[in-house]
Amino acid sequence: MTCASCANRIERKLNKLDGVVASVNYATEKARVTYPDTVTTDDLLRTVESAGYSAALPLAPDTPVATADDDGLDPALQRLLVSAVLTVPVIAMAMVPRFQVEYWQWLSLTLAAPVVVWGGWPFHKAAWTNLRHGATTMDTLVSLGTIAAFGWSVYALFWGTAGVPGMTHPFELTIERTDGAGNIYLEAAAGVTTFLLAGRWLESRSKRVAGAALRALMDLGAKDVAVLRDGPGGTESRVPIGQLAVGDLFVVRPGEKIATDGVVESGTSAVDASMLTGESVPVEVGPGHAVAGATVNAGGRLVVRATRVGGETQLAQMAKLVEEAQHGKAEVQRLADRVSAFFVPTVIALAVATLGFWLGSGIGASGAMTAAVAVLIIACPCALGLATPTALMVGTGRGAQLGILIKGPEVLESTRRVDTVVLDKTGTVTTGRMSLRDVVVAEGVDERELLRLAGALEDFSEHPIARAVADAARSADPGGLPSVEDFANVEGLGVQGVVDGHAVLVGRPRLLADWSQHLSPALQKAFDEAQADGGTAVAVGWDGADRGVLVVADTVKETSAEAIARFRELGLRPVLLTGDNRATALSVAEQVGIAEDDVVAEVLPADKVDVVKRLQAEGRVVAMVGDGVNDAAALAQADLGLAMGTGTDAAIQASDLTLVSGDLRVAADGVRLARRTLTIIRSNLFWAFGYNVAALPLAAAGLLNPMLAGFAMAASSVLVVTNSQRLRAFQPLA
Repeated sequence: MTCASCANRIERKLNKLDGVVASVNYATEKARVTYPDTVTTDDLLRTVESAGYSAALPLAPDTPVATADDDGLDPALQRLLVSAVLTVPVIAMAMVPRFQVEYWQWLSLTLAAPVVVWGGWPFHKAAWTNLRHGATTMDTLVSLGTIAAFGWSVYALFWGTAGVPGMTHPFELTIERTDGAGNIYLEAAAGVTTFLLAGRWLESRSKRVAGAALRALMDLGAKDVAVLRDGPGGTESRVPIGQLAVGDLFVVRPGEKIATDGVVESGTSAVDASMLTGESVPVEVGPGHAVAGATVNAGGRLVVRATRVGGETQLAQMAKLVEEAQHGKAEVQRLADRVSAFFVPTVIALAVATLGFWLGSGIGASGAMTAAVAVLIIACPCALGLATPTALMVGTGRGAQLGILIKGPEVLESTRRVDTVVLDKTGTVTTGRMSLRDVVVAEGVDERELLRLAGALEDFSEHPIARAVADAARSADPGGLPSVEDFANVEGLGVQGVVDGHAVLVGRPRLLADWSQHLSPALQKAFDEAQADGGTAVAVGWDGADRGVLVVADTVKETSAEAIARFRELGLRPVLLTGDNRATALSVAEQVGIAEDDVVAEVLPADKVDVVKRLQAEGRVVAMVGDGVNDAAALAQADLGLAMGTGTDAAIQASDLTLVSGDLRVAADGVRLARRTLTIIRSNLFWAFGYNVAALPLAAAGLLNPMLAGFAMAASSVLVVTNSQRLRAFQPLA
């Protein structure tokens, strides 16, 4: 498919079959089809082929298809580069008299011929395919216009007066009627081809990333696994993940990814599941607990029995969610493609009518052909082809300078209508990293001493909570942490050891209670309040007594509150969405200024998609801001997806805009820039169409020779490019 009208034609053909409901996505080059038992897949394939295209079924019905990146130089880019190199001197010789040396016109023909024939081959091929099936697209007009300009130039060189030595281009800005036998239009033929190749390449580049989100998701999984073939006490053998079967036992060591979904058979540990659930605090697991593939074992050794593999895992299901959300979000069809069904046949009919009218009026074949060629040249959609890519290039270039990456033109329409912004909590509104928030000490205990002893002991653990305590202790004591003896990790409860001669315990209150160190009412109250306020509390005791409570939490970014205020200024309603518990979510919402009614907590990845769909069903146009794999499906489902550049590749690839800095305030600037770019594109399209509407009657009346038509076409392109350059002046608020 070469344009959105191709997708529309295939969709119409499929929907004509009895009982078939089809939706064709031009961006992903896929069709989702519901069909009755009376229709076979062979019928569907034949219907697509009858429309002039080819199709294939997915390799597996339940497996998301992700197209691999092509190796080597992109053929479309290669075609564009070669055409551009050949076109530049052709245009220069046509427009600058000093370059018009003797026989320059024959050099122009030599350079332009490969551009029109080889460079423009995709347009000619598509036009011929459409013609065979009785259809027309912008490819038809491009092909006809370039061939007409090139063909007339060949006629003028070989049979007219344009090929004589010393001929100069009759570049006059006067409306006059001539026989055209001394005019060549090679610069128009080559220039239109090259400009349109540039626009087509920009479009194809955005289409090639359609499967990137799926690849990023699937790449998160482990590539191999240590399997216990002879039971829990058997020997380990490392095998590729594809050889793992349901029921197999496998080993997960500290720091390794869990290979697939399963149930823990032996061992206890903390599992970092933030990439799937959004939970900022690792989950303690032991025998009988379920674990998900691609999550990370942050603690001890685990033996897991596989319960789901391949396409049935939670990771694979998330990949399906992303694919479905991407497919369901229809790409904005460019205005040029939407009107092509009427514009192209109208222009062709007008050119034929112009030729017939002037032949009948007795002006002669050369004059009639000149007027008809002028119609085709003046209607060639050069400015239309540049309207979107040039504004997009300038807008995205300016955005890149400001840390805002816009993925493609289909993004921009959504920004104009967005009225609700859904914000993931962990890593977006908050830092996504655990840090020490509070230290509560028992009466008579020195705060620095408690932090020093607890931090030294926690420094021996790899648990994220322990790392937060150890880092805080190291920052508070530049002299370094004391040494630890007899360190031990008490599974599921905490750690213990000897520090500076003190028998220190750090962990759950139950760990201290096992050593008869019960928390005092004051410390127990502080512990409970910290938990209720969304923090994670650990108790500290030594030498037979409780000594204090340490509170760690995921901290709110300094700029988040200001960002929320800016969203409101743009008319956007902020909604906080998180997999964390409600107490934590409400605490964060209060800090940044989000209303309690706009907080949705304790949601799984699939639920995040449902929340976005619910808001859309209420008539809201939703923007989603996130950073984790757990956000990827929701980012794809939202009308506008914004990913924090500090997040995962899956989130970035599923989004429409990427905010490189991770500063939430830049999201507001991203919306502003996208809206401004859309405004420029719309004005470009208005002037490009206005140029055609104004110039076509002049050309048809024989008052516009093809050379002047070529100049007018070039002028319209300059106007579009100059208008796009205004985006360079965009200034951020952040």
